[in-house]
Amino acid sequence: MQWNTSADFAPLVLFLGGRHKRRIVRTLRDAAEVLMVDWPFEDGEEYVVAVKACADAIIGQIGMDELREMLLSAAREAGMGVLTVIPDSRKTSPHMAA
Repeated sequence: MQWNTSADFAPLVLFLGGRHKRRIVRTLRDAAEVLMVDWPFEDGEEYVVAVKACADAIIGQIGMDELREMLLSAAREAGMGVLTVIPDSRKTSPHMAA
């Protein structure tokens, strides 16, 4: 698994609290860092599941979509705001999301 590539991870913006505290998660490395360094709480059930999912992704046992879903669940549990970003795959015609 490549830590610093974003091809398999649809980006997220996590609002971690405070007026300007946000983190963009584009890669497996970003996900690991936000969970281990920036996460405001370390005792939620979904947080623990997300940390395990991150470890599983590192060793290739789960894919990035699954990790992303676990990260989103942990963020909801922690009451974080999340902005999901739709990547431009350039394989379809351009469209606007409302």
